[in-house]
Amino acid sequence: MMEHDEAKNIITIGTSAGGIAAVSRLMATFNLDLDAAVFVVIHVSRMSMTEVILNTIQRHTVLKCVIPKDQQRIENKTIYLAPADHHMLIEKGTISITKGAYENHWRPSIDVLFRSAAASYNACVTGIILTGLLDDGTSGMHAIKRSGGLCIVQDPAEADFPDMPNSVIHQVDVDYKLSVNEMGYILTDLFTRGSCTEIEVPADIKLEAQIAKRMTSSLNDNLQLGEPTSLTCPDCGGVLVKVNQDIIPRYRCYTGHTFTGKILEEAQLNGIEDSLWVAIRMLEERKNLLLNMGKYELDANQGQSGSGKQKHAEEIQVHVDRLKGVLMELGTNNEASNN
Repeated sequence: MMEHDEAKNIITIGTSAGGIAAVSRLMATFNLDLDAAVFVVIHVSRMSMTEVILNTIQRHTVLKCVIPKDQQRIENKTIYLAPADHHMLIEKGTISITKGAYENHWRPSIDVLFRSAAASYNACVTGIILTGLLDDGTSGMHAIKRSGGLCIVQDPAEADFPDMPNSVIHQVDVDYKLSVNEMGYILTDLFTRGSCTEIEVPADIKLEAQIAKRMTSSLNDNLQLGEPTSLTCPDCGGVLVKVNQDIIPRYRCYTGHTFTGKILEEAQLNGIEDSLWVAIRMLEERKNLLLNMGKYELDANQGQSGSGKQKHAEEIQVHVDRLKGVLMELGTNNEASNN
């Protein structure tokens, strides 16, 4: 029998753009009958004042809200908000706060929280995905479902940014698609109707949770998760392994950086754009130097007209214009692929 202050049910919530308002609305639907501990990851910048966000959420709920410390004990009927620039992981009975590698360029990461909860509490986990961009949270929600847990998403029709809920709906067997205002009632009803039955968690989910906790991996760890690819990590240059068991394309490097296919594509395009701008700058500098040297030769009347350098500068301008055209095309193609 569990003690009163211990949590047997775990709720994990992930959100990004528009998330503070959505989480505040959701917490307003929770009452003291909610038999669970609640964990929230909101994608915010590393310099964000998490205490300000916490105070905003606390004004909307009767449950206690805290920013957890490393190795803090989990208490029932408590809301835990991940601190900025730190991952929040769940172990049996305790919370780990780490500075592990970024996942999809985020820390805290929704997927890191969801996977750790699945690894430790399996069928006793309920995952909730709210408003947000791209496909963050889909991989973590898949881990929760594979471990016997429940999947709830905000109705995309009411989400400020429907990408994240839509991604889960299209990839995962969703249990409930709801308005935020309905979630508290559904959860209270679920937790009062019966207890969860523990199941065996898949080995790959346990392994990824362990990697996130210890903030390091090994070649053997990565090879257990998938096959090496010809792709390299945009953050550190390491070889990427394609994770075999995930429902969406996802890649891990030796350092621990992790990307879904969409996020990796975006990072590659950003890298190409950066390289093109460097090339344009260098060509512009070369062109300006040639124009200045040609003008000097004309002014000094040194027997050269400077027309050769002028012609070369004009040729460089053609290449600059072509590169700018490539930049415009990249932007257009990127917008088309995201729609």
